[in-house]
Amino acid sequence: MKIFKYILFLSAAFAVSGCGIYGKFENRVDTEIREDAYGADYEAPQDDTLGLASLQWREMFTDTLLQNLIEMGLENNANLKVASLQCEEAMASLKASKLAYIPSFDASLGGTVAGSVEHGGETWGWSLPLNASWQIDIFGSLTNAKRRAAALVEGSEAYEQAVRSQLIATIATTYYSLVALDAQYGIYQETEKNWEKSLETMKRLMDAGSYNMAAVAQTEANYYGVKVSLVDMQTNIRELENALCSLVGIPAGHIARASLDEWTEPELISAGIPAEALANRPDVMQAESAYKAAFYGTNQARSNMFPSLRITGTLNFAELLYNAAASLLAPIFQNGQLNAQLKIAKAQQEEAAVQFGQAIIDAGIEVNNLMTGINGAKEKGEYYKLQQNALETAVSSTTSLMMHGSTTYLEILTAQTSLLSAQISYVANRLEEINGIISLYQALGGGRE
Repeated sequence: MKIFKYILFLSAAFAVSGCGIYGKFENRVDTEIREDAYGADYEAPQDDTLGLASLQWREMFTDTLLQNLIEMGLENNANLKVASLQCEEAMASLKASKLAYIPSFDASLGGTVAGSVEHGGETWGWSLPLNASWQIDIFGSLTNAKRRAAALVEGSEAYEQAVRSQLIATIATTYYSLVALDAQYGIYQETEKNWEKSLETMKRLMDAGSYNMAAVAQTEANYYGVKVSLVDMQTNIRELENALCSLVGIPAGHIARASLDEWTEPELISAGIPAEALANRPDVMQAESAYKAAFYGTNQARSNMFPSLRITGTLNFAELLYNAAASLLAPIFQNGQLNAQLKIAKAQQEEAAVQFGQAIIDAGIEVNNLMTGINGAKEKGEYYKLQQNALETAVSSTTSLMMHGSTTYLEILTAQTSLLSAQISYVANRLEEINGIISLYQALGGGRE
């Protein structure tokens, strides 16, 4: 028993000199980065800490047709399944690191036979030893390995949430892109009908001598240009439907969908308090988890420079004999490998800290850009609407003047083309606004149940 006393005494002496190896992770990245991440001109709300991310995805997207697609995507999407499996792998590694505290046992059955050629006779024997080995975690090697594994689990969970959030946002964005294409297709269909009537009117006026063939031919060319655009849009709609089918994991086919006018905007579009909202963002959580894992990796590299205490024992059931021993294995000379590993771990920790700080800055800039884009799209939408109203009046006026022969065909074509462009631009701007809100929801870490 004296040897155990000596080992424990030496272990305590080493523990005093290595007290830093049990330190717990503290986030040392400047908190001011979080607080001012959206920019100095952003006024944070007092009661809306997470902004849009506080909404569950079913509250964010109230269209039941879109909800069905998102549910299918969450069930079938291959990338999300892979992320979930990676999370399970990290959980298994954490479990293994916890089990390292428990002694390991193994047993082996052996037999012997002995005899003499001259005298004959044989002697049989057998053994069933049970071997035990137990590493005592005096200097934190196992503890730091467990804490590092826990940090990696947090990172894998954050990655799974990032994939989930991106999947929901991509399905919603693709869905509303399809809805916007429907709206634009409807505008082209209405334009085709109106331009066909205008072409017929110009043909009659040409027969009456009010217009020449050049005017009619130019109008006819523009009319066929619209029909070509309709064919292209049909192709685009089918391709976008197929892309959405791939996202949700179903065969190619028609996607049931609502109209653009049925989009329901959240009552309050807020980015929340930067320090709180960005902490909820998966990529920031991943960066922080990587920083934490690197911290415990440094602690583990430092622990490797101290002795390891291992207790071993054997019990032979055949002879009912047992023995036990304890060993303190201290690293003495390993060609500087332990020092090099510690330096590498410290550098990796610093790298992770820098990357974490940059992740917060980039996330804040992204949110700032999205908020600016959403506000700009809303403002442009009002002007597009006024422009569209003015051009509708211009088309109506030039059509009336055409009937009396007091305007040229170029003025009519210009008014019609400008109206079509304004109508398409209005829909495109509306889609930009919707996509901006969806992207902001994703950028704040939205998409949880």
